[in-house]
Amino acid sequence: MSVRNNFESWKDFLGDRLQEAQGNGMSNKAISEFAFDIGNYLSTEVQAQNEQEQILHDLWNAADEKEQHAIANIMVKLVQEQGNK
Repeated sequence: MSVRNNFESWKDFLGDRLQEAQGNGMSNKAISEFAFDIGNYLSTEVQAQNEQEQILHDLWNAADEKEQHAIANIMVKLVQEQGNK
């Protein structure tokens, strides 16, 4: 099963990449910018594979750039908090 077919696995995958980035000394600002870039890429290049991805896609496309940065920051925060549980 692809990580993209299961939202929980996708969040776990993102959490693992976040921990690697932090472990390699990447700043929170750089992580935030990277998350924003990933959001843009996913929005334009990848078809949603489940309801959660479709909701994120729709929210991203409805948002202006400032709001997209907020969505990216929230996704980073989500995986950080779930990694601490």
